[in-house]
Amino acid sequence: MAIVRDITDFSAPELDVYARLTENQLVNRADPANGLFIAESPLVIGRALDAGFEPVSFLMESRHVEGKAAEILARCRADMPVYAAELEVLTQLTGFHLTRGMLCAMRRPALPSAREVCTGARRIAVLENVVNPTNLGAIFRSAAALGMDAVLLTSAGSDPLYRRALRVSMGTVFQVPWAYLPEDKPWPELLHELGFQTAAMALREDAMDISDTRLAGIEKLALVLGTEGDGLKPETVADCDYTVRIPMSHGVDSLNVAAASAVAFYQLGTLHR
Repeated sequence: MAIVRDITDFSAPELDVYARLTENQLVNRADPANGLFIAESPLVIGRALDAGFEPVSFLMESRHVEGKAAEILARCRADMPVYAAELEVLTQLTGFHLTRGMLCAMRRPALPSAREVCTGARRIAVLENVVNPTNLGAIFRSAAALGMDAVLLTSAGSDPLYRRALRVSMGTVFQVPWAYLPEDKPWPELLHELGFQTAAMALREDAMDISDTRLAGIEKLALVLGTEGDGLKPETVADCDYTVRIPMSHGVDSLNVAAASAVAFYQLGTLHR
């Protein structure tokens, strides 16, 4: 098992990656090959390891070195840097109580192309400019649970590997293939080239009910969801094959994008095909 090094000072440089680097600094856009992300909790870290992600170091509360943490460390190389500290040191990390006592810095992977993640897929989610990491994490969790084969994102949206997105997703970001949409051509064209019909989730009077049997019968369907508040761009809705809405009651006109995604994935995902 890796040798654990005790940290007693919050200013120790070993804690920089966990305590003082911003999400943008971790991404390291100037040198993507050395970009990092932070996985929180044994569950999320274990799912990342299952998916083949490479750990760089660990940070944990001293009392958690045994148990589930030990099981995680046993899966890593013997010289893996492991730092441990008492709770009074680690509570200076914002949100540490949410980590279940364990953090792991991991290398960012080289992402596949949209075309690659769509190979063999029948149901995909397309997220246009979804900027809230909490919503993004919830959407990934629903996508994994409710029969979506892949997720495609626009680059203007939130990063699935941001800490909060990972935490809310419960590590399902590592279980559903995902990629960014290309920016050199309109992405609806790419999906049509790949054989997908596209369904825009939008509040329009002429929209189809999500329970319409014509949607369920489509062999390859892309469900397109838009940013919080404004929803999809009008040109995106115009470029999609269908416009779809979820029926509402009590005068409610819409759901949060994460809640809407769960309804749509349950209704039209592969679970019921």
